Amino acid sequence: MDWDNVRAFLAVARQGQFLGAARALRINQATIARRVTALEQDLQATLFERSTTGVNLTEAGRTLLAHAERMESEMLQAEADLRQQDIHLAGTVRIGAPDGFTTYFLVPALKDLVERHPLLDIQLVPMPLAVSLARRDVDIAITIEEPEAGRIVARKLTEYSLGIFGARAYLDRQGRPARLEDLDGHRLIGYVESYALPSAMAYVSDLFGGRRTAFECASAVGQVEAVRAGMGLAVLHHFIAATVPDLEPVLPQRHARRAYWLSIHEDVRALGRIRAVIDHIAAATQARRSAFLASR
Repeated sequence: MDWDNVRAFLAVARQGQFLGAARALRINQATIARRVTALEQDLQATLFERSTTGVNLTEAGRTLLAHAERMESEMLQAEADLRQQDIHLAGTVRIGAPDGFTTYFLVPALKDLVERHPLLDIQLVPMPLAVSLARRDVDIAITIEEPEAGRIVARKLTEYSLGIFGARAYLDRQGRPARLEDLDGHRLIGYVESYALPSAMAYVSDLFGGRRTAFECASAVGQVEAVRAGMGLAVLHHFIAATVPDLEPVLPQRHARRAYWLSIHEDVRALGRIRAVIDHIAAATQARRSAFLASR
């Protein structure tokens, strides 16, 4: 079997559509379709049931999927061996992470790594709920919930704390809450429920005492900017608030603690460039552990 055709099959199986597979492999949709057709002709089997909304694996497709994933694992291992575990750290590493972690920690933390290895291409993508290591949407996933069991290798990256913050000018104008009840006189900023993980909604509700949030952002970065603009009070990460001038803690005795998890698919753990990026992120996180757990 032609490996390029098998890669096309894997991408379609994981994305559930030819267009998504084309985007994942960065080739045009017609090429994907041609390669899958060639594979079906080679095997004399229909691998997908096609519809207007996407594709589903046939019984033959499900049988091939298990073999194709083993082939992929062997190819990844061969790549690592032939490159001597990527000593020169060349190639692409795609990292999916929450926007606040990416913007306020990961980007500056990766600066030294990319300067030392100019042939290493880093791609940072937002981490929506649909991102999958199994589909190879990303090579490394950083999440705020522990990954489910499976062919995933996971480690707790760090714990972090959160508290309520407001802009100094806003607090000078609207007053500084001394009790939980004083929040009733302030506009509260939170997440858009349909775009947030339950754990994020839970800590915002807990710290605000179950009060309604009147201004909602789907991203942590948006919430930070809303606080900076004096639009109200929000629950922010301490490590983020520490980087933003003119923010003050409000009711500092009210805080929450959560954790970041780092995960990879076990098939890519042998690749030197993946290991190097993971080790760099872990070391940078450990070096700033006090900032992640600050109770500023």
